[in-house]
Amino acid sequence: MRSTRRNFLTVTGTAAALALAGNLPEVGRALAGATGRGDRRDPFTLGVASGDPLPDAVVIWTRLAPEPLAPFGGMDRRPVEVQWQVAEDPHFRRVVRHGTTRARPESSHSVHVDVRGLRPWRHYWYRFRVNGQLSPVGRTRTAPAAEAIVPELSLAFASCQAWWEGWYTAYADMARRDHDLVFFLGDYIYEFGIDRGIRPNSNAPWMTQQTVTLDEYRVRYASYKLDPDLQAAHASAPWVVTLDDHEVVDNWADEAHPSAPPAQFLVRRANAFRAYWEHMPLRLTQLPKGPDLPLYRRIKYGRLADFDVLDTRQYRSDQAYGDGTKAPGPETKDPARTITGDAQEKWLLDGWSASRARWNVLAHQTAIARLDTRQGPDVLVPMDTWDGYEASRARVLGGAVQRKVRNLVSIAGDLHRSVASDLKLDFTDPDSPTVATEFVGTSISSGIDGMDLDPGGATLLQENPHIKFGNFQRGYVSCSITPQRWISDYRVVDKVSVPNGTVSTRAKLLVEDRRPGIQTL
Repeated sequence: MRSTRRNFLTVTGTAAALALAGNLPEVGRALAGATGRGDRRDPFTLGVASGDPLPDAVVIWTRLAPEPLAPFGGMDRRPVEVQWQVAEDPHFRRVVRHGTTRARPESSHSVHVDVRGLRPWRHYWYRFRVNGQLSPVGRTRTAPAAEAIVPELSLAFASCQAWWEGWYTAYADMARRDHDLVFFLGDYIYEFGIDRGIRPNSNAPWMTQQTVTLDEYRVRYASYKLDPDLQAAHASAPWVVTLDDHEVVDNWADEAHPSAPPAQFLVRRANAFRAYWEHMPLRLTQLPKGPDLPLYRRIKYGRLADFDVLDTRQYRSDQAYGDGTKAPGPETKDPARTITGDAQEKWLLDGWSASRARWNVLAHQTAIARLDTRQGPDVLVPMDTWDGYEASRARVLGGAVQRKVRNLVSIAGDLHRSVASDLKLDFTDPDSPTVATEFVGTSISSGIDGMDLDPGGATLLQENPHIKFGNFQRGYVSCSITPQRWISDYRVVDKVSVPNGTVSTRAKLLVEDRRPGIQTL
C-alpha cells in the first residue's frame, strides 16, 4: 500500500496527470471566456470565506467563477489578477492590509491569501476586486495571543450538508449569531449521484452523476457553494475545516476502497483532495501533493483552548470485519489497527504533554463514544467509528489521563444525529470513571427532516448509559466557552424540507472546569 502511494504518478501514468490537471478530453472543448476587461459577469458567485486564524494572520478565500456550473467556472485558461483588502471596519475606511495576487487556472482560479501582520483577537473585514467588480464583504477574527487570558469564546460546529436533502436553514441561523470561530467536521459534499431530491434542480446532471474526475468534484463543490445561507455562514466568521469520507467516496480508508484497485482509487483521491483545497479557506502550505493532503493541525486560542484538528481517513486501517455494523471482536481490539495512524497519534499525545490550555478539544469526524445499536444483551457497533478501532480509542483516552490533560472535549459529526456522551476508559463498565466529554452534532441537512427521537436514537439511549442526550433533527451546535464552563447549545430545525424552517434550542448542556461529564441546564 505505501509503495502504491510513493509510486502514484508512475503507476497511474498519463491518466492521472490528465485527471489532476483538469485537462480531461470530454470537457476540454467546452471552455468559456475569461473574466477580463469588458466582461461584466459576476466573478464572485461562490462568495468569500476565511479560515485557520492565528494571532497575527488569517486565510481569506474566493474563487472566480462567473459560470460556476460550467467547466472551469466559465474562465479561460490564463491567470487573472485579483486585488484584496483587509480593514478594521466594514466600510473599509481603515484598510490595514492590501495586495494583489493571481487566480490561476491550475487552481480553478481560486484565491488563498495568507494575510499576515494582523493584531490578535480582533475583528477584520475583507473583500476582493477583479476588473472593478467587488466581492461580497466577509468578516473574520484573528486568534488571541499565545498567552492571552481569554474570558469567553463563541464557536459553532457543523457537518454533513447533503444539498439535495434540504435547505440550509441552520446556516442562516449560524450567520445571525455572533461566533468567533466555526468548525466544519466533514461531508461538505456528497460524491454519489442521486435520482431525486427536495430542492429544485436536484435532477441536474451535476447532481445525478457520481464524482470521479477533478472537473466533476469541482462542479459538485460549486453547486453546494452557490447556496446563499452557506455563503452567509462562511462570510460571518473564520472556518476551520477537516474532511471525512464523502469528500472522496463513502467510507474510504487510507488507500483502500472496494470501488477500485488502490492505484485507480488514488487518482480519484487526488482529484477529490485538489478540488477540496481549491474550495476551502486553507493555506498554500496545505496544497495537496497528488493523493496526500496535510490536514491535521493545532489551532490555539490563548490559554483558554487548544483545538487539535484530526484527520481520521488518510491514515486509518481498513474497517474491521468488512465494515458495517458488527459485534466487536479481536479485529476491533487489535493494537496494530489505527484510526489516526501512528504519526498523528504521537503528534496528538505530544501536544497534550505540552498543553497549558484550560480546554483541550478534539475537532474531528466521528464519535469516540461506544454506540451499541442493538437492543438486549448482544452488542453491535459501527465499524467506521472509533468503535471499530478500540485500541486507538484506548491509547488516546488513556494517553489523556496519563498526561493529566485538563478538560478534554471531543466535537464530531458524521452520525446525522445529535449524541452527547460521557467518555469512559471502559465503556463496558458503567462504574468506569468519566475522563472526557463528547458532543456529536447532527447534520445540516443530510437525512431530511428527522424527528425528536427516532427508534434508533431510543435504542442508543437505552443501551449506552454514557449517552446523556440524543436527538434526530437537523441543525448544528453553538458553544460558549469560558475558563469555568463549556455550554453546548444544540440548535435544531423543525423542517429542512421547506425553506425558512424554524430554528430553536433543543438542549443546553454544561461541562464544568475539572468535572468531565455532561450536566443539563
